[in-house]
Amino acid sequence: NASPNPILKNLRVIGQHVRRKEDVRLLTGHGRFTDDFSEANQVFAVIIRSPHAHAVLGSINAARAQAMPGVLGVFFGEDMKGLGEIAHDPLPKTKFDLKLHAPGGSVGDPVFLGAHALLPTDKVRFVGEAVAMVVAETKAQANDAAEAVDITYAPLPAVTATAEASQPDAPRLWDEIPDNVAIETFFGDPTATDAAFAKADHKVGMSFNIGRVTGVPMEPRSALAVHDAASNQTTLYAGSGGVVRQKREIATVLCDDPETIRVVAYDVGGNFGTRNRVYVEFGLAAWAARRLERPVKFTAMRSESFISDYQGRDLLVNMSLALDSHGNFLGLRASNLSNLGARCVSLSPLSKGSGIITGSYNIPTAHLRSRAVFSNTPPTNAYRSSGRPEVIFAIERLIDTAAAELGMDPVALRRRNFVTPDQMPYTNAVGMTYDSGEYEAALDKAMALADWDGFTARRATAMANGKRLGRGLAHYVESSIGSPIEQAQIHVRQDLSGLDEIHVVIGTQPSGQGHETSFAQVAAEWLGIPIEQVRIVLGDTNIVEVGGGSHSGRSMRMAGTVIVKAADAFIAKGKRLAADILEAAVSDIDFGDGRFFVTGTDRGLTIFELAAKAPDNDPLSAVESNEMHTPVFPNGCHVCEVEVDPETGHLNIQRYTAIDDVGRAINPLIVDGQTHGGIVQGVGQAMWEQCVFDEHGQPLSGSFMDYGMPRALHFPSFKTALHEVPSPTNPLGVKAGGEGGTTPALAVIVNAVVDALREPGIDNPALRDLTMPLTPEKIWRAAQPLTNSKNGKTP
Repeated sequence: NASPNPILKNLRVIGQHVRRKEDVRLLTGHGRFTDDFSEANQVFAVIIRSPHAHAVLGSINAARAQAMPGVLGVFFGEDMKGLGEIAHDPLPKTKFDLKLHAPGGSVGDPVFLGAHALLPTDKVRFVGEAVAMVVAETKAQANDAAEAVDITYAPLPAVTATAEASQPDAPRLWDEIPDNVAIETFFGDPTATDAAFAKADHKVGMSFNIGRVTGVPMEPRSALAVHDAASNQTTLYAGSGGVVRQKREIATVLCDDPETIRVVAYDVGGNFGTRNRVYVEFGLAAWAARRLERPVKFTAMRSESFISDYQGRDLLVNMSLALDSHGNFLGLRASNLSNLGARCVSLSPLSKGSGIITGSYNIPTAHLRSRAVFSNTPPTNAYRSSGRPEVIFAIERLIDTAAAELGMDPVALRRRNFVTPDQMPYTNAVGMTYDSGEYEAALDKAMALADWDGFTARRATAMANGKRLGRGLAHYVESSIGSPIEQAQIHVRQDLSGLDEIHVVIGTQPSGQGHETSFAQVAAEWLGIPIEQVRIVLGDTNIVEVGGGSHSGRSMRMAGTVIVKAADAFIAKGKRLAADILEAAVSDIDFGDGRFFVTGTDRGLTIFELAAKAPDNDPLSAVESNEMHTPVFPNGCHVCEVEVDPETGHLNIQRYTAIDDVGRAINPLIVDGQTHGGIVQGVGQAMWEQCVFDEHGQPLSGSFMDYGMPRALHFPSFKTALHEVPSPTNPLGVKAGGEGGTTPALAVIVNAVVDALREPGIDNPALRDLTMPLTPEKIWRAAQPLTNSKNGKTP
């Protein structure tokens, strides 16, 4: 594939394995996370949360709490009257996103989202919902006072399970709509799909429950709000997925001009989508800081995070595949049912998953029903790879099952049906257009790196030791769009020691992705200067004016593109300034290796020499914005081998191989780290992680004692490599690299376990119904037909 930009043929910095610049600061304890900020005279907020999943708020008696030492106020929903609601704006907006609407409605019609006030005045709708705020001189005093507040509730029936919430007779969360179904939209061609199934030689259908998980970022939710009455500016320190959006939404809540709000988020201790929407505590802290004229600080305990962070996944999928006698895919039917929780924070998972429902395969026709329902659980949000792992899990499990039941090789079945490079750009059966990819080549690479041919011998060794070795494969494609607008500013500055630097101001928001390094590589490449002289500036709305934050795999594609655009403008302006100073025509000024010079002579100036000579009223700088709506489609193939002990159900990952097409990799070392983290996060859901509620809506996984997390000892060394197919949609040719590790991991683990427990001649229906997380008990039960056969028992 040709490089999208000619400069990419002779690279110095882009594509190099550069170690992360930010690591020294972070590893030596010099990170600046939200809770690291404190102000003189600050006070502390503690949130009182609902103990009920669904209840009418009754009487509130705070007299005893108000009289306790150090208490400055106890505040309820009635105190917030006149404030705005959190405007989550959950409907995808770009022209390439699949559009969703309410049942019986049309695209563009109003959709009921469930009001999100800072504190409720009528009902509570999940355990952990904020009901009141106590502010005191110390956190201990605030905690003591919170226990003294007496709130009465009138409990109502609750519903937490996704399928039950969709039923017409389910307990209703909101009086404004007739039931809990907020979204129902159909995609594809039902007539053509019916015809495909009518003529099919084989039909395979399955149902999948992709459970709920939570992001558990290392840094709990935290906020510090400081109000300056003299300037009427409120500064909010709070980790987020993007400070510009957070500034706008906090201003909406406070019913004030956005220019009165400053948001700061220098270092963010993990996100994974959890922080990509505003939380009530941020608005409460800002409001209280204004009202009390004192800095107000809130930091959640981990137990609070488990019950009140926005959560992820929670999708039911029913999927059927029609095939002819040769194994060609003819059509696909699917139904996606998404659990929104108590109110609609984001519809990105449903929309994005719906768009790639056909996966990496050339399926001529499809029909999809996409729905979303309210339930008495914390709201769900985009969670790493937002909706794509769920549907990739479904289609990759379905293909493996189809191959097993029809006596076909699962690899050959995939090869037969892949979208091919000569079909790109390829529009799938629900209208999503893939930009580029070489799916079969990625498969070949993965099989070679995984030593596919050596598996038989390894399986025999495991069998000799009383274990079962299984192999799973999953191919994936994902769509990356995200907020379409980004801006870059390039300025010449000096650091405290007097060293000349290029400062690049950008509106993304890293939370561990290494932006300070990879963005600096792009700027260093274009400007011809050492990467050490490039500083990335972000996370402060007093400096960052425009920016879409970090989500949806958008950061490098959007930021890299606009940095290139700003660098080109910077060079163009430099040529004009150099022409004046060097007394030459602009057309005679050339640029290379960080230097402006008169063509054919030795007369020239470095960037920093030119900046020093430029007029004060016309400095060497550039500001450029860019709008880009076209999605890109990262893809790849993962292979995993697992060892199962059928006597105990113990599962051990023996090998894990990943081939990923991220487009052009700006820093393969950072991409590799992102892939490793993504794999662990996906495997975590497949094997350990799940948010569980009882029939009354009480959370049963409210601590690390109950919510299983992956650990380093659970994993072998990963084998990873890139298969770079540059995207034609942007000048750098990048796609995305932060989510691909997660997207196929769920399917590849379950496929491997099923393969380990499948035995020719033994009917084992339990393998079809194996659900995540794959606990030892589930695996042990699924292994019973093998154990019974070995012992001569009839199942």
